Amino acid sequence: MQRILSTELAGRPGTRVTVAGWVHRRRLLKSVAFLILRDAGGLIQIVVTEPGARKLLEETPEESVVRVTATVTPNPQAPQGYELTAPELDVLSAVDVPLPLELHRPEMSASLPTQLDHASLALRHPARQATLRIAAAAAAGYRQALEAQRFVEIHTPKIVESATESGANVFTLDYFGRPGYLAQSPQFYKQAMVGVFERVFEVGPVFRAEPSDTARHLAQYTSLDAEMGFIAGHRDVMAALTRTLSGMFATITERTGFATPEVPAEIPAVHFTEALRIAGAPADEPDLAPAHERAVCAWALREYGSDLVYVTGYPMRKRPFYTHPDPADPAYSNGFDLLFRGLEIVTGGQRLHRHADYLAALREVGEPPAAYRGYLEAFRYGMPPHGGWAIGLERLVARLTGATNVREVVAFPRDLHRMAP
Repeated sequence: MQRILSTELAGRPGTRVTVAGWVHRRRLLKSVAFLILRDAGGLIQIVVTEPGARKLLEETPEESVVRVTATVTPNPQAPQGYELTAPELDVLSAVDVPLPLELHRPEMSASLPTQLDHASLALRHPARQATLRIAAAAAAGYRQALEAQRFVEIHTPKIVESATESGANVFTLDYFGRPGYLAQSPQFYKQAMVGVFERVFEVGPVFRAEPSDTARHLAQYTSLDAEMGFIAGHRDVMAALTRTLSGMFATITERTGFATPEVPAEIPAVHFTEALRIAGAPADEPDLAPAHERAVCAWALREYGSDLVYVTGYPMRKRPFYTHPDPADPAYSNGFDLLFRGLEIVTGGQRLHRHADYLAALREVGEPPAAYRGYLEAFRYGMPPHGGWAIGLERLVARLTGATNVREVVAFPRDLHRMAP
């Protein structure tokens, strides 16, 4: 008999079916026992009354893998509205060690370090599963939304020869006897690919060797990147990003049932200098501190009812050399951050696109053009005005779900202290 999932019980009352999964919980009462089975679809209640089946259940610890053939019986009190009766149990894989944490409770009681130490087990908890499903839906929605806007998915190298994009915050490696580095972003490659497809995006890992031991930083995270050509300015990029987020949130709700906030057709935007004023920060601050980001988000929610707010025009001295300056005031950039519920989740903007401008920008920051030879070549052959963004997937999911630590929404996080499991 072919196995079915818990979500497929409806419409089969009175029929014998085979299900399989993990022993989520056992309730051993005097006259009856209940097996709560967990599979990819959810939970199934199985009623055990036959002495032989009960004895086998008593000897089968939680998280053992079992196969059950039983009769589908309607029961409004059971998960999915059905339970299984008259079961035949077959143990496929028995657990023979004590569990380091409990999975049957609605909320995880184990500390986050314990969950991370035993990630392969902790991730089976429905709450942890749910965050990973939201992340998967977000990535799927990202792809759908961008393909609808004529973007082409690309895949760029994660091993690079230059550590020059952001200085020392890179991981070094021995690449067949010569130095190499793990890529901090696909920035240089996605810009070059604008010259091929005009609009491109990537979903992939990036690596940051920043010694930041906080609830919002990871050494490896998933970056949702995009770059688009033939723009008039950074606001064209912001408009495309807004459409993309709207599609992502809709896909998350459609696939998981998780309620996402409304994405306004036009997300409120405030210039960096005004953001400082709103946050009560000194006018000469070069960047927004976490407290400033929270203050600006509170303002956007109060004034516009929006969980999202753009901050535009960051000072050029805080932006990478390839950022296009504001033509009206070159001290500020045609760059932006998108803040969501008190945290920056997206960085983007317009880039330089003329070769001569890149040479001048590198001279301005004291960088030798020779170190960027491969990157600069694309701009020798004609590149349109372009810009793009990078979304931190884990930060976005953490903000959506209300997680207090970004590690709660990552299957196997990498940070300052953790390389395993």
